Amino acid sequence: MQVVSQVLDFTSRFEACGIPYMITGSVAGIVYGEPRMTNDVDVILEITSDHIPLITDAFPLDQYYCPPAEVIRVELERDLRGHFNLVRHDTGFKADIYLSGSDPLHRWAMQSRRCMQIGSESVWLAPPEYVIIRKMEFFREGDSHKHLTDIVAMLANLKDSLDITQIESMALERGLSSIWIECTEKL
Repeated sequence: MQVVSQVLDFTSRFEACGIPYMITGSVAGIVYGEPRMTNDVDVILEITSDHIPLITDAFPLDQYYCPPAEVIRVELERDLRGHFNLVRHDTGFKADIYLSGSDPLHRWAMQSRRCMQIGSESVWLAPPEYVIIRKMEFFREGDSHKHLTDIVAMLANLKDSLDITQIESMALERGLSSIWIECTEKL
């Protein structure tokens, strides 16, 4: 329950600022799959330079680590992999913020995000197909088996509600077919 309130601490501030966002990574994997421990939340933001002062105001420095506006601006100018962190001082809970940039998978996921209930609040989650694809990519990059475990749990929990054809197509396009096969064989 503590993680829920920590996640909502961040998402409620994005909501208040009118910043389009979606939760992905381990928190989305937990919602779609099965519970496990995590000490951060991964969030994709769709922002412009006009949002930067809203972010720095929403995360005051006496309560949060928030990078200077210029750092956020530099990350926003990256076409791909723009990234910064926000950290709550009193808990150490961290939000890894990824910027949608020109990444077509991010853009598709933002258009397909799902409004879901976490605790007492509605939040935006990345579609499970996106979460599965990204977790396969993270597995390929770092060989951390927690990503495969999360994928298998999501597959078991979501069964018939996933667009398997889309996952297979995106996996083929991104060179992830062997990892996808490994995940499906574990069911």
